[in-house]
Amino acid sequence: MWLLTDGVDGERAGLGVVRQAVILAGGVGSRMRPLTSTRPKPMVEVHGTPILRHQLDWFAESGVERVVISAGHRAQVISDYLQACPSPVRTDVVVETKPLGRGGGLKLAAAALERSDEPWLAVYGDIWTRFPLTAMFAHHRRHGALATVALPRPWLPRGRADCDELGRVTALASQEPAPLRVNGGVFVFEPPVKEMLPNEGDHETTTFPMLIRTQQLMGYPVDNPWRAINTPRDVHDVEREIAGRG
Repeated sequence: MWLLTDGVDGERAGLGVVRQAVILAGGVGSRMRPLTSTRPKPMVEVHGTPILRHQLDWFAESGVERVVISAGHRAQVISDYLQACPSPVRTDVVVETKPLGRGGGLKLAAAALERSDEPWLAVYGDIWTRFPLTAMFAHHRRHGALATVALPRPWLPRGRADCDELGRVTALASQEPAPLRVNGGVFVFEPPVKEMLPNEGDHETTTFPMLIRTQQLMGYPVDNPWRAINTPRDVHDVEREIAGRG
């Protein structure tokens, strides 16, 4: 593993702390229109808080000290927000001069991380969740893989219906976690993964297949609430969930 082992740095690594992270925020967010007509998707507010701020607070609570945001569409909105509302962790923005795809955006941001010999977190800029990142990193380190992906259960907005062999409904269940797990858009990467990312394109169709073939991609089950905010309806649903928990 690529971890520091001396002094305070070694102690923090021993506690399972990842000190650096990347937020992927370069997409256009076309399915979120009109909410993304004047701002990038991570700046869409959920319950009065931009998704981006939710993620930065989460990272700060988890011991992350440095965040690099990979921005593209309306990147200036992110920069202006960080000037007006300082981040709880040191945060820098790198801007794509042309669309690079998710893999290229990750690689651009990862190149700006200062601790090139340490693991790093990555999260898609439309993910709304909260779970212990230190526990995820401990799982990652215990298995010794190059990469780990969070695997939550997707939200079923209308519950489940069971049918018999003739198609007759035998049961209608209320909203409940799905039986399957999905790519949660939250990752832990070891330093070598940076060079495996494409300069342009999608890491999920290039880098991840390589990691899977070499058995270097681990999954971390997550049972905490998780949502990918892709449409205005998703914003409404999450706000309703938050209000219901309050």
